[in-house]
Amino acid sequence: MDNGDVRIHFEEMGEGFPVLTFAPGGMRSTIEAWSYAPWDVPGAVAADHRVILMDQRNSGDSFAPVHASDGWDSYTDDHLALLDHLGIERCHLLGMCIGGSFIANLLARAPERVAAAVCLQPIGNDDNREAFRGRVDEFAADEAANHPEASEADWRGLRENLFGSDDTLWSVSATAVAGFAAPILVFAGGDEPHPASASSMLADVAPHATLVERWKAPEYNEAAKDSIRSFLSVHTPLG
Repeated sequence: MDNGDVRIHFEEMGEGFPVLTFAPGGMRSTIEAWSYAPWDVPGAVAADHRVILMDQRNSGDSFAPVHASDGWDSYTDDHLALLDHLGIERCHLLGMCIGGSFIANLLARAPERVAAAVCLQPIGNDDNREAFRGRVDEFAADEAANHPEASEADWRGLRENLFGSDDTLWSVSATAVAGFAAPILVFAGGDEPHPASASSMLADVAPHATLVERWKAPEYNEAAKDSIRSFLSVHTPLG
């Protein structure tokens, strides 16, 4: 999909009500990064749904110029443009890691496009800001040769727009989370980039959210898969 000077690579699998997915991997969120998950998350969902997978801008086969004004809204613009390109008015969202912040911003900006959302170990702000800033700096160093248009100020602007706020989920405030109308299934995090405080805040503050604490260990995998499939089925609009 081309949207102005932005190119987004996407793939599809399965049939049914659409699910737009956001892979783990931080700044390197690509379709292939779903292999980091404890099980095949898109494959499990594709049994009953049309699953859309994507490489985020400047990862995998997707590209966008880098400007100091870029931030979470830039990614959300890509997501909405992809839905429009595919003719999808409303869908479910499913994301892991940085996908939680993408989902939160979509819920804040375009709630009418979302039927329900699943967030697996969302990233969060919990005494780890410098670690996130460092990851953006590493990303900038790796990508600099592909972006002659971007100055150090442009990369610095992107970094601060993504990880300069004091908000727990980085992309939106707790006030915005309190206004989310969609049902949300949250799978708890528990390490530095995915602190338990982030998933707990989302589950506690969003009015229609449910927290799943045990899901990663092999003995919980099948139950976790079933909970996602059941949740999405229950909240799929009729017709």
